[in-house]
Amino acid sequence: MFFCAISGEVPTDPVVAQPSGHVYERRLIEKYIAENGADPITGGKLELSDIITVKANPSSAPPRPPNFTSVPAILNALQNEWDALVLETFTLRQQYNATRQELSHALYQQDAATRVVARLLKERDNAREALANVQSSMGIAPVDDVEMDAEPANAVPEDTAAIVEATLNDLSATRKRRKMVEGYATVDTVRSFEPKQSIPSLHASSPAGINSIVVSSESPDVFITGGNDKTVQVYDASTQKVLHTLKGHTKKVHHVAWREGGDGIPLIISASADKTSRVWGYDESSSAYAPKQTFKTHKGEVVGLGIHPSKRLVALASADKTFSLHDLSTFQTVYHSDQFDTPFHSLAFHPDGHFLGLGKSSGAVVIIDIRTGSAAAELAADGEAFSVEAVTFSENGWQMAAPGSAEGETVALWDLRKQKATMGLDLGGGFKVKSLSFDYSAAWIGVGGIGGLKLFAPNKTKEELWSTDGDVTDIAFGHLGKSVWAAGGREVRIWGA
Repeated sequence: MFFCAISGEVPTDPVVAQPSGHVYERRLIEKYIAENGADPITGGKLELSDIITVKANPSSAPPRPPNFTSVPAILNALQNEWDALVLETFTLRQQYNATRQELSHALYQQDAATRVVARLLKERDNAREALANVQSSMGIAPVDDVEMDAEPANAVPEDTAAIVEATLNDLSATRKRRKMVEGYATVDTVRSFEPKQSIPSLHASSPAGINSIVVSSESPDVFITGGNDKTVQVYDASTQKVLHTLKGHTKKVHHVAWREGGDGIPLIISASADKTSRVWGYDESSSAYAPKQTFKTHKGEVVGLGIHPSKRLVALASADKTFSLHDLSTFQTVYHSDQFDTPFHSLAFHPDGHFLGLGKSSGAVVIIDIRTGSAAAELAADGEAFSVEAVTFSENGWQMAAPGSAEGETVALWDLRKQKATMGLDLGGGFKVKSLSFDYSAAWIGVGGIGGLKLFAPNKTKEELWSTDGDVTDIAFGHLGKSVWAAGGREVRIWGA
């Protein structure tokens, strides 16, 4: 007799998961695969093609309820509700067991640390007593303890500053004479954008919503998203399959970032409302992303995330009014700022890597020189205070974009050389900016938000090159700028030439 590994009951339609060998009720495992794409017991990747039907006796199937209202139809509806309840109970049981293990480990670590501290304090007191006895026997007067000199608590380490300086020298030297990649899209290409693909039903339906999207620079059809369901998903648009589902956060994921190329392994980084940032690294042996580190630096929601152009540092901004820098080689926190006057809401790196733009709740963007950790400038929009939920820098090195008003119906284009807003883009009534992004050529800027997606020429013409409707939470440009991707609700939409 078989028992379903999810419900613990005898299955009426038993199937076996080929990779793990576990037995499941068909309807339960198919629903679980549709939502998670993984084996519920082992956590490994599992597809519908991996399950095998078990020929069990009796082989008669339960009668199919009629479509019209009837007792069998009601029973079928109750069965569906029961299936959902069993799946939820199974998930809660797994989370409960994981939480118990984490709590036990944390308590064990705390107890061990307390014992070590107590032992060290006792040894210190014994050493001081022995030293006092020796001094007394030799007739030497005791001296007060002398504090050792220490480096300032909030100073950017010299090796981190050296990374930033070297990156600045390399990138700034070639920025003015850089050549555009062969085959890159033009303004005329953008004007001809049309719908290419729509990918619905991403992430869980409750709570629904995608907050961030990043398109791979190495695999043009692969992208990652962070959602309100506390997970990060890696999806292949060409095969329409979820490649990886990364779990661990206890609240919604605000932002995601993808470190590809460089000397290290591919890393996926997330920032969440649970006050943490998690790092997953790609493991070639298992062809999956495995947890590498969890940064618990901040005391408020982590609302900003950016990878340094060197690909060796990551920056986080928090609602606790501070920002931090972390080394992606050692996974250590190298700098945590003092508190500013207002909470942060967004973050972006300058393309040369020496400046960090932080959007504040006062309507201003503070520019941080990360070589020193100090503010180099503060660019504030006129009018009443508002939360700057998006900020981005142009690849030309001197232009920055941020919301220009509390209503979110304008975008201010700042000239960093003059520290002045030289232009404004009018988005129209009812629009609310949620995401901003310059393309690599700096020839157009994407503005997404409540009210749709618009692409503008960020020059004196301020021409609206292309637009579409539908609420958008985040945007990204595709390979060679020939497509634009937008996330909204549980859907990702793609337009291209």
